[in-house]
Amino acid sequence: MKPADNAFAREAIEAKGWWGAHRWLVLRRLVQLTVLALFLVGPWFGWWIVKGNLNYSLTLGTLPLADPLVMLQSLLTRHVPERNAVIGVCIVLAFYLLVGGRVYCAWVCPVNIVTDTASALRRKLDIRGGGDMPRQTRYWILALILVLAATTGGIVWELVNPVSLLPRGLIFGMGAGWLVIGGIFLFDLFVMKRGWCGHLCPVGAFYSLLGRWSLVRVSATKREACNNCLDCFVACPEQQVIRMPLKGASKGVGPMILDSNCTNCGRCIDVCSKDVFTFVPRFAPNEANPTGAAPLPPQ
Repeated sequence: MKPADNAFAREAIEAKGWWGAHRWLVLRRLVQLTVLALFLVGPWFGWWIVKGNLNYSLTLGTLPLADPLVMLQSLLTRHVPERNAVIGVCIVLAFYLLVGGRVYCAWVCPVNIVTDTASALRRKLDIRGGGDMPRQTRYWILALILVLAATTGGIVWELVNPVSLLPRGLIFGMGAGWLVIGGIFLFDLFVMKRGWCGHLCPVGAFYSLLGRWSLVRVSATKREACNNCLDCFVACPEQQVIRMPLKGASKGVGPMILDSNCTNCGRCIDVCSKDVFTFVPRFAPNEANPTGAAPLPPQ
């Protein structure tokens, strides 16, 4: 049974203190808000540390960073990218291939703050049930936006992409962008738990493909200490990635979470009073992989 909101993470807070039960959450928020602030202080105050947006930016007039999904759509429209954009994409690809593609979702994407807020409020109001759809839907949407780019000659997705709309709206005024962001919030709150990020967002789908071979992983290294409180399942935005590593010991499944949809958000680490979970290198040895040789990703 799902813990009531007033019981959620209570054991972790009692065992580790408030900071110990919220450490990774607080650090994620600091990173997300810092990234967002770097894009805002230029237009707002004239402090141009970073010029651009999450699609393409230039830091201190030197370091280019570019969104590989936008680049892919641009290539499908038959536009030739500039050299700095290619360099920026290579830097971003290298980073997320190492640390995990969906780290972007948990640590950078500003929409994550909106969806996490909806999830917390949903839990607070004890809203249960709701709609459902296959998680693979996001991959079909990803395919659709790539087809639209190839057939229309334009990056159509950027007209409605909430990841772009939110910071752009904070600079120039939200306008119709509020409908998109507000719609996502209400959808996650009333219609489907973790509906946007977990089932629909093509950006998350794209970055999950990059995270297939990432070197930083979460592992249930002390899963024998699990007391079945279920707080990790309540906190996790992608609950399906936890089940087998946590409970699959008798089936020869290692404790390391290899599913590329793990966002490395660290909430399972935070809310576990028994410290079952921890961040580990991908090649860390465990009972299912005692040599530490490279484990294969899930099929």
